[in-house]
Amino acid sequence: MTPARTARAGDAERGTLDKAADENFPVAPFFLPRAWRADLMAVYGFARLVDDIGDGDLAPGGADARLLGVSPEEAKDRLALLDAFEADLRKVFDSTPGHPLLRRLQPTVRRTGLTPEPFLALIAANRQDQLVQRYETYDDLLAYCELSANPVGRLVLSVTGTSTPERIRLSDAVCTALQIVEHLQDVAEDLGRDRIYLPAEDMKRFHVQEADLATPTAGASARALVAYEAERARNLLNEGTPLVGSVHGRLKLLLAGFVAGGRAAIRAIAAAEYDVLPGPPKPGKIQLLREVGVTLRGEG
Repeated sequence: MTPARTARAGDAERGTLDKAADENFPVAPFFLPRAWRADLMAVYGFARLVDDIGDGDLAPGGADARLLGVSPEEAKDRLALLDAFEADLRKVFDSTPGHPLLRRLQPTVRRTGLTPEPFLALIAANRQDQLVQRYETYDDLLAYCELSANPVGRLVLSVTGTSTPERIRLSDAVCTALQIVEHLQDVAEDLGRDRIYLPAEDMKRFHVQEADLATPTAGASARALVAYEAERARNLLNEGTPLVGSVHGRLKLLLAGFVAGGRAAIRAIAAAEYDVLPGPPKPGKIQLLREVGVTLRGEG
């Protein structure tokens, strides 16, 4: 690899990993063992990049497409990029991938025995995003979250060597809740991509039309709909919270941070009176720390 290409690869890698600071939950906080932090950032890099491909949010210049061997003519074809990304992912398990974020992932896979399935599910979710822009029922949305969110929690459990069937079940509830909360925060942004993750049956129930989601501020019906979906997410978080008490030490604090991030985001949405259309309501650090304490005490 030439020095110029190496520099571009490094820029692409850093640009993706830097987005960890904007998430609702801590990705790889300082208090974790160094090996865990490295492994979790490697998993995050994969998940963030596949989402950026699916959302069309890759850094300008086409560096990621070149690293994946995609021609300039196909560099804006998200399905072609996802196909190339999947092909490069498979090299993680049997040879040497081309993208630096996948090369970063390879030692984690070898050290922890991760399998391709959760990574392939995340790619499948982003393929689905190119083909499905609306969800008729809540169950349809849950099936999407099974691909788009739950694999991340399962990867965290695998990386930390704490995976059991019951913890996977609880983790799935937490991850689905976090995905729903993110969808609620991003209603306006998603609509700009011609995607709506509010179930159509619920929109009908609350008399919300798609045009109601394109206004600068939400009306009473749209706010009621968001409040309803936020309550569903809160219930899922509560269902999954025993996951925190099932582990010990620094992992307990990490998982409490995940749950607390979701709870704090829901509180921020409620504080905005469920008007998410001006932009995503975000919790402050004090609120997040307060929710971590509540979660660790087994309250709320």
